[in-house]
Amino acid sequence: MNASALSPWLREPLVELLRQRGHAWLLQGPSGLGQYELGLALAAAWLCEQRDEETGEGACGHCPSCHAIQVRTHADLCMLMPEVAMQELGWPLDEKAQADIDDKKRKPSREIRVEAMRDAVGFAQRTSGRGRGKVVLVYPAERMNTVTANTLLKTLEEPVGDVRFVLATEAAWQLLPTIRSRCLGFTLPWPASEEARDWLVAQGVPPADALGLLRSAGGRPSDALRLAGQGQSPKAWALLPKAMSRGDASALADHAPSQAIGVLQKLCHDLMAAGNGAAPRFFEAADLPPAPSRVALARWSKSLANAAKTAEHPFNAGLMLEALVSEARTTLNSAGRRP
Repeated sequence: MNASALSPWLREPLVELLRQRGHAWLLQGPSGLGQYELGLALAAAWLCEQRDEETGEGACGHCPSCHAIQVRTHADLCMLMPEVAMQELGWPLDEKAQADIDDKKRKPSREIRVEAMRDAVGFAQRTSGRGRGKVVLVYPAERMNTVTANTLLKTLEEPVGDVRFVLATEAAWQLLPTIRSRCLGFTLPWPASEEARDWLVAQGVPPADALGLLRSAGGRPSDALRLAGQGQSPKAWALLPKAMSRGDASALADHAPSQAIGVLQKLCHDLMAAGNGAAPRFFEAADLPPAPSRVALARWSKSLANAAKTAEHPFNAGLMLEALVSEARTTLNSAGRRP
């Protein structure tokens, strides 16, 4: 991936990162800003065989190394991701893991498996195949459990040979402090609203929908693009708070439980903000019902967080959705009874 293929707000950060030295970077920031894309562009630039280092720009995009990354076969690039993310982003699994999943012996992992991390440690100790060093990209880094993170830790402390690490995360606080302390940190910038809107339009989002989708995504462009791909309508989004006040479950009928919880958490967040005199982030203030008491909102927030823990494997998705909407209705209609 060369710099021109990156989102506009990531091009300058790429140049800035390439000017600096270090064997381990931690790219951090909220979801939807492009941690994965920036991490891959950084790895591609380090491995590029025809990069102009004097200009400080990224990979050339057409040398054998860049082509190998494009077709997901680069021998000196190790991608450490949950298996579900590997599949979504088109990276091949190792033969054993793929065979187990194909034979339905297990489902794709949602965490970075310790077996994959051990393979990465072995990869880091081998000689570079193309002579440009080796890169290990970990994304999302917060999906490492304690065992997996500790397996990585020693290699981060004492890297062997010419190997560099990029850890990209949307939740840096979930990483072990010892992992964070051994990386150079870089926080991704927020794009300006106009810049993000223009980017969405360039990706095929109708201009009339771009700003509404950005708001529903909290200003995060990649999340807004994903919502557009899911068919979300800005008009329907604006009506959702009042639908929840009525207990209208049909407003979330096309949402999986995990998606519905995410929507309700956004609504809860904005009502908390409004109740404290701050501007809402995901909805227009005019679209929100009166804010319930802080106690009611805190109770609802905690309940949604607990529900999120089992949302991927609900006992009954329909019943869970009904329960979520019922709880939302009860909380939202408690506004008139505020102490």
